[in-house]
Amino acid sequence: MSTAHEINFDGLVGNTHNYAGLSFGNVASANNKGQASSPKQAALQGLAKMKALADSGLKQGVLPPHVRPYMPYLRALGFTGNDSAVLNSLKDHREYRNICHSASNMWVANAATIAPSADTADGRVHFTPANLLSMPHRAMEVAQTARSLKAIFANPEHFAHHQALPDGIHSDEGAANHTRFCREYGDAGVHFFVYGKSVFSGGAAPKNFPARQTRESFEAIARLHGLAEDQCVFAQQNPAVIDAGVFHNDVISVGNRQVLFTHQDAFVDQAAVYNALQARCGADFSVIEVPRDAVPVSDAVGSYLFNSQLVSLGDQQVLIAPSNCQDYPSVQRYLEHTLRQHPSIADVRYFDVRQSMANGGGPACLRLRVVLTEREIAALSGNVLLTEDLYATLCDWVTRHYRDQLNPEELGDSALLSETHAALTELSDILQLPDLYA
Repeated sequence: MSTAHEINFDGLVGNTHNYAGLSFGNVASANNKGQASSPKQAALQGLAKMKALADSGLKQGVLPPHVRPYMPYLRALGFTGNDSAVLNSLKDHREYRNICHSASNMWVANAATIAPSADTADGRVHFTPANLLSMPHRAMEVAQTARSLKAIFANPEHFAHHQALPDGIHSDEGAANHTRFCREYGDAGVHFFVYGKSVFSGGAAPKNFPARQTRESFEAIARLHGLAEDQCVFAQQNPAVIDAGVFHNDVISVGNRQVLFTHQDAFVDQAAVYNALQARCGADFSVIEVPRDAVPVSDAVGSYLFNSQLVSLGDQQVLIAPSNCQDYPSVQRYLEHTLRQHPSIADVRYFDVRQSMANGGGPACLRLRVVLTEREIAALSGNVLLTEDLYATLCDWVTRHYRDQLNPEELGDSALLSETHAALTELSDILQLPDLYA
């Protein structure tokens, strides 16, 4: 075992953060469609969460936003002329206008699936960017996500990068459906892969909303990352909760080290899932199961209770919950009375990320977990680990470049594209990643 740290790399919210309701199956996204957003407030809320966790002793990193509106997407669809002409033509194509302005890349839990060096056959950290095939506004993220990851994790001695999986049966939504269990972060771990459906095996499937992750995708990623069979547990999401708005597993479960915090209705054949995890993880593995009678699935989805982060602060585990949990009596009661009695969870801390929440992404959606040794941390490129200076610089950068309010009718404004280019040109200098954007 070598000393290792779990670093939360949070996505910086982009300057086109808006509520277009693009994510079919995401209840919050649909409910807030067409509302005015505040990109500035969203970005500052995300940065405040990062700063608070860093101040608590956790290592915290940042991942950059993508260029939006994404002009290559529009040009590939036959829109021609200069940038202003292309954007002007979107007045008659609202769907494409909304897609190309999506800032959903802020939810970097969907960016990739990662295996740390303690688990892989070649002793390197492996990255596979998610193809996000289920949603067109997310599928266009893949190239920049891969570019960003390769820019930050550039040293081939320590980091291995795979291409996103091919389309067809390999629909992949990344780490939002993946949890790694271990005693210490530097120990060999167990990878918990949760899928919505199996293309080859069939079985139960949701009726109203898509099952976005296939088992075959995670099986391929396990092979690519050189994981042994006894390091992996595969489980199927309960189709009924997908139809209730649980589009990713991180809306119904969260885990850390030897603890799984989940809902009673999360999985198909829940007891078998627990038994498999117990067998792989050992006797000190524990499950905190929230009964449906205590918190209905609808309240879990509305509050994003399980889209909390479960983090280790010293020897204690702390739940980093969205402040929206305090708006639901059943959830508030469970967190303040039942969960606080559990020996595995020392504290619950609430954070206001309501701008992100209104679009369907809580604290866990905003971060990508990367386990790194001290040598691997030293091999990182750029200025991406949060410090007092970087936090202050990023807050100033957001304040100067982001709009206080963005209305849906402002999408397609060529001035917004100019603002994006100016902001991201400066950001690449701040993060010391000169080749970050094409």
